Amino acid sequence: MSRPVIGVTTSNRSGWRIFPLVAFNIWLAGGRAVRWGAGRAADVKTVDGIIIGGGDDISPDLYGGQIVASARLDPDRDALERGLVDDALAHDTPVLGICRGSQMLNVALGGSLHQDGYGVYERSDFVRTILPKKTVLIETGTRLAQLSGTDPMRVNALHTQAVDRLGDELRIAARDQGGMVQAIERLTDPFAIGVQWHPEHLFYAHRQRALFRALVCAAAARRDNSGQIDAVTADRAANSTDG
Repeated sequence: MSRPVIGVTTSNRSGWRIFPLVAFNIWLAGGRAVRWGAGRAADVKTVDGIIIGGGDDISPDLYGGQIVASARLDPDRDALERGLVDDALAHDTPVLGICRGSQMLNVALGGSLHQDGYGVYERSDFVRTILPKKTVLIETGTRLAQLSGTDPMRVNALHTQAVDRLGDELRIAARDQGGMVQAIERLTDPFAIGVQWHPEHLFYAHRQRALFRALVCAAAARRDNSGQIDAVTADRAANSTDG
């Protein structure tokens, strides 16, 4: 059977080096990636799942926030990705948000962001590295806990923005030790999880590969069952192998 196709949005600045790494993780999980971005054709109906990738900051115009001088904005990408999240949920297409992608999932569902997350959460460790040097605490009873367990998880971090007010039908799935939100997820199908870290750099860790497996399994279930995704079955399938 053919591999589920996953559309991956990228930054026009850094996508050339990030997309191959995300595509590698998707391939390990049993899927096939196609690259999307501002100026590239992107249609949810042509894929089985989507990843909203990391990179640029999200403009506060989308949620009524205040701009900060250090923000790197791409309004065209903002418009593309917000529309893709809306279309994905309307078509029962599973979504994984990575860093900026997690924030976009929250904003698209009516939430808001802290422009300076570490200024608000002063007890959170300010870490900017692709190495797993930050500890996150996973909430029990969440889909993320089903995928990765509830033991403290070591992750990387490159972000400055952070989730403030939660969007509709979302819940917090993980926080760091200072209380900053590090993962969110949708309460109902379709599968939609956003993580503040970059699991694509941590492909050697089975708890990180589980995120990509879960997305690909949900995408395959949607394709093979005409959009009817059994969340428990997809999660079990994602955990059936170690990579």
